[in-house]
Amino acid sequence: MIQGVVRIRKLVLAAAVAAWVSVGVLPTVVSAATSPAKVAKTQKAQKSASAKAPSKRTSASAKTATRKMAMSKTSTKQAVLAKKSSSRVKVQIASGKKPTGRQLAAQNQTRKNVKATVVRVAAPARLSMGEQLGLRTSNDRLDLNSSVALVIDQETNEVLFSKNDAAVLPIASLTKLMTGLVIADANLDMNEPLTITQDDVDTYKGSSSRLAVGSTLSRGEMMHLALMSSENRAANALGRTYPGGLSEFVRLMNSKAKQLGMTDTRYVEPTGLSSLNQSSARDLATLVSVAHDRPILRSLSTSPGHEVELGRRTLHYNNSNRLIKNPEWDIGLQKTGYISEAGRCLVMQAKVAGRQLIMVFLDSTGKLSRLQDAERVRRWVEVQTEMARPVVRPQG
Repeated sequence: MIQGVVRIRKLVLAAAVAAWVSVGVLPTVVSAATSPAKVAKTQKAQKSASAKAPSKRTSASAKTATRKMAMSKTSTKQAVLAKKSSSRVKVQIASGKKPTGRQLAAQNQTRKNVKATVVRVAAPARLSMGEQLGLRTSNDRLDLNSSVALVIDQETNEVLFSKNDAAVLPIASLTKLMTGLVIADANLDMNEPLTITQDDVDTYKGSSSRLAVGSTLSRGEMMHLALMSSENRAANALGRTYPGGLSEFVRLMNSKAKQLGMTDTRYVEPTGLSSLNQSSARDLATLVSVAHDRPILRSLSTSPGHEVELGRRTLHYNNSNRLIKNPEWDIGLQKTGYISEAGRCLVMQAKVAGRQLIMVFLDSTGKLSRLQDAERVRRWVEVQTEMARPVVRPQG
């Protein structure tokens, strides 16, 4: 009798456990001998463990943070090791001991590992002054890229097109046109040899020159390279070797501007690398017109290319204005310019549709944009001139 009761209890308990497992209350198989009290205790422990366990997302974030921390510690550790390794090798060399090949190899590998962990961040581009003043948002009927533009008929002084022509902006290497004008009007010996010195080496970022210190060329060749290829060291040498020195030359540049009525213009050096060299489109149109009257400036600024002999080297320079080699253009004088503060600049005297025109483009974006603006203006003038011609009707 008693044995029968015990057997029945076991069967009932087994059935209850099977029911709990089927509904997911118990994740594991529980022995038939387990009491209900033990089952309840197991359930409570499982719920507590589930509440304490982090989610998969939290776990992944923790792993990522741990990995980054480990990488940071590794980079720092590698840097410290590289410094210690380098110091150890230096001490050995100083004491007269030659470091082993294994030490040198380990030092080089450590340096490579450190370099591999360096993150390079691109510096933001500097805004031009025209962009800072909001001039690039100005619209015009020709949809030009340049913030400032001016087109004048040189013979009649008629303004054919203008856009922000009174704005005073940095003019970059357009400065060299005044540099050439002062030299041309001084009647100096163009065959006199000039030598590039350390004083001609500029400290402005982004500038370049192919004339090494010690290079000697004639004054005429220096002016040729300055006007045609915008050679900065050549332009500075022209001002530095002027009678009275560089300060006197800059004074004469400003004096010439004032004499010509260029009231918006200021120069501080002869290359245009300084953003303090500033002018307006109106003043630059005046400068182009006056410079065009000097045959030497016309010839040198429109030369397609020029070669100079420097000892055993021959340097070939090209004109910085691609339109010079374009057969559709008849250009009498030109000058390009660029620094970050000025944007892309261009001034020209050119014959378009039978008219002698002066074009000024300042603060353009992109390397070819100023040339595209010039092409757009040329086609527009040609269309306007054609439309203005009277219709000749046959007689009879």
